[in-house]
Amino acid sequence: MGRGRAAVSEQPRAPRAAAGLFNCSGPARSRGFSRPPRPPFARGGRRRWKPAGMEVLWAAGGLLLALSLLAFVLYCCYVQYIHAKYDHIPGAPRESFLFGHLPIIWRMVRKQEFTPDLLLQWAEKYGPVVRMNAFHRVSVLIVSPEGVKEFLMSPQHPKDPIVYGNLFSLFGERFLGNSLVTVCNHEHWHKQRRIIDPAFSRSYLIGLMETFNEKAEELMEKLEEKADGKTEFSMLSMMSRVTMDVIGKAAFGLELNALSDDQTPLPNAVTKIMEGLNKARDPFVKFMPGKQKLVKEIRESVRLLRRVGKQCIDQRREAIQNGKEATMDILTQILKGDALEKTRDDENILDNFMTFFVAGHETSSNQMTFTVMALGQHPEILERAQAEVDEVLGAKRDVDYEDLGKLTYLSQVLKESLRLYPPVSGTLRRLEKEHVINGIRIPADTTIFLNTYIMGRMEKFFKDPLTFDPARFSKDAPKPYYCYFPFSLGPRSCIGQVFAQMEVKVVMAKLLQRFEIQLVPGQSFKLIEAGTLKPLDGVICKLKPRSSARGCQA
Repeated sequence: MGRGRAAVSEQPRAPRAAAGLFNCSGPARSRGFSRPPRPPFARGGRRRWKPAGMEVLWAAGGLLLALSLLAFVLYCCYVQYIHAKYDHIPGAPRESFLFGHLPIIWRMVRKQEFTPDLLLQWAEKYGPVVRMNAFHRVSVLIVSPEGVKEFLMSPQHPKDPIVYGNLFSLFGERFLGNSLVTVCNHEHWHKQRRIIDPAFSRSYLIGLMETFNEKAEELMEKLEEKADGKTEFSMLSMMSRVTMDVIGKAAFGLELNALSDDQTPLPNAVTKIMEGLNKARDPFVKFMPGKQKLVKEIRESVRLLRRVGKQCIDQRREAIQNGKEATMDILTQILKGDALEKTRDDENILDNFMTFFVAGHETSSNQMTFTVMALGQHPEILERAQAEVDEVLGAKRDVDYEDLGKLTYLSQVLKESLRLYPPVSGTLRRLEKEHVINGIRIPADTTIFLNTYIMGRMEKFFKDPLTFDPARFSKDAPKPYYCYFPFSLGPRSCIGQVFAQMEVKVVMAKLLQRFEIQLVPGQSFKLIEAGTLKPLDGVICKLKPRSSARGCQA
């Protein structure tokens, strides 16, 4: 029994020893056994690694913050360096070290105030060379004839690539590209100008008088429907429609019929693009959730206009190559010039198609609307202009090319309108080398701002500048000396200025011949910047037929 008891008592030992291999709390530990180390993740390893991960994140965040602060400090030092470089140039006090004069401009924009009037005040107080700060960029406003002559008459001062580069595309869609207006490289510009110049020659433009008369007559018919002395309408809207019809047919052989319906695809696209140009001045608008639908419509409008332009180019080129009688418009002349140069750059032709279409109709419609506004405000000038039209045209319907030269007082009225209300108020150049203007040193790599609106309203250049006085441009009056440039000056002046003034003269002559003009009371007649300068209220008018116009006939 004792032996059996001993056997029974000894049998469990082996299992206990074996169990000790797997049981840390067993007696195996005292016999030299130790458990193998467990991987960290098996014993709450995540809790031990988490602090290390957070430390890395904190370290990275601290490093990023330090680098950001260092970059900010370095940028502030750079801005201070720029200030020191330009602070010898007179200018209004900066409202902010970093933002410069921008907060003042932003407040005016929010209140829908007209910012060129602020620049006019600065020009009169600090001119003729005025400094304007925005972050690290400095622009210099020049309001001296010496400066205008230097920077506009010489080809060595290119257009500012940053400013005009913004017109290359509109919300990501190629817009004006490298057109005559936007291209900064002088050789590229000169090549384009050589191709396009024949399309704007005097002999060719005379052939467009038929189109000018045709579209102007269609406008008169529309206005006759409103000429009851009671119907109020926007003169800007009507002028915009007729100039769109003119540029469509005279430049590209397109019958747009905007006078009948300005909501057809192409006129509507041009209107939407002009709205886009205004909105694009805010660089953040394309990121605003509430503006996405508008941005999409603007992009589609740009694509539509370029697509129509491409179709026009392809069809016209095919007609020319097949020896068919091509429509004699500006596009035909451009394609012939392009063929002679052997360039075949359709994208560049499209860029100029967009430029003529958008800028060509907008500027002329604004000029005519402002002229109607000024004549309505000055009945004695209106009466004299109508008397001249009656003398030159009599009762005939169409205006001949020879008649344009005889309408001298109307020419003075149109020039005076451009002095006070230039649709394109100014232009910019890039100063590549240091220059001295009126004794003030301007550093290299500076944006130069030249503004005909501002100079046209300064007493030092025009007596009683806010008075509308066409006599300033009479034959015997002294000529403005580099202080009046609504179409710019020098080699990069507007190629379409003769086209535009012929068109405007025909439309205005017919309008003065047919109607008495009355401005509706209560309008502000304020100006706004919307890509171009235009009247805020659109110049609301009422018309009555003139008794002398009833005998007008073809």
